[in-house]
Amino acid sequence: MIGSQPRTGFDPPQVGASATRPLPLLALSSARLAAACGIFTDIDDTLTRDGAIEPAALAALQALHREAIPVIAITGRPMGWSVPFAAAWPVAAIVAENGAVAMFRDGAALRTEYAQDEATRLRNAARLRAVAATVLREVPGATLAQDSAGRVTDIAIDHSEFARLDEAAITRVVAVMQREGLHATVSSIHINGWYGEHDKLSAARWMLQRLFGRVLEAELDRWVYVGDSTNDQAMFGHFPLSVGVANLRRFAGQLHTWPAYLTTGERGEGFAEVARALISAHATR
Repeated sequence: MIGSQPRTGFDPPQVGASATRPLPLLALSSARLAAACGIFTDIDDTLTRDGAIEPAALAALQALHREAIPVIAITGRPMGWSVPFAAAWPVAAIVAENGAVAMFRDGAALRTEYAQDEATRLRNAARLRAVAATVLREVPGATLAQDSAGRVTDIAIDHSEFARLDEAAITRVVAVMQREGLHATVSSIHINGWYGEHDKLSAARWMLQRLFGRVLEAELDRWVYVGDSTNDQAMFGHFPLSVGVANLRRFAGQLHTWPAYLTTGERGEGFAEVARALISAHATR
């Protein structure tokens, strides 16, 4: 566990994070983008709509791949959900379950690696089932996410995908998870809870070291982070080149840490804006 208290989607601002509204993406200089070497991105409602990748986002991933600009996706979605996309999309890796499990190509094969060892995962699985039962018992209307069968290291409560929970219920779910010792975070569709010291930022560090043998802190200003929700705030605060897709405005009342920049388009169209700007800047180097 990082620190002494569980983290939530409403974490305190990071050092250097911005509470001010972001600039439009067009304000990001070509020179800064030309120096960028890749993208970390969320998936749900950043690349996708209703669980399916938007055509503009898929075309953007393909264009970035052609230009040898790596994309590493980090999501709260489960491993089972992520496997086919890790195999099919032109990305360097997908890290699922908020940093717990990574999938990337090793030659023709798809390799899966975990942030926790097998004994830890097995021990936590029973604890997670017990917490899930407690949440369902104590929070009226709470239901497990429909993708729960594919989860190996966390639990997820649906608040906006197929079920609806109001803000009071979401807050109550987070409180129960925290009381039981879980880290808890709120995405655009789910409330995720897990045991362990992994998160989106640790996933970014892990994948940069694992895939490229490099240290993230040595090149923070050379990676773009793209996200859409409250659970992206730690990443927005950590990455100087942080970008929110326009549907982030949905969470305006809940954000303490905004990204540096905001796209005009929502979801996949917004991600495509980032890709076009990055590719264009690289072409001028």
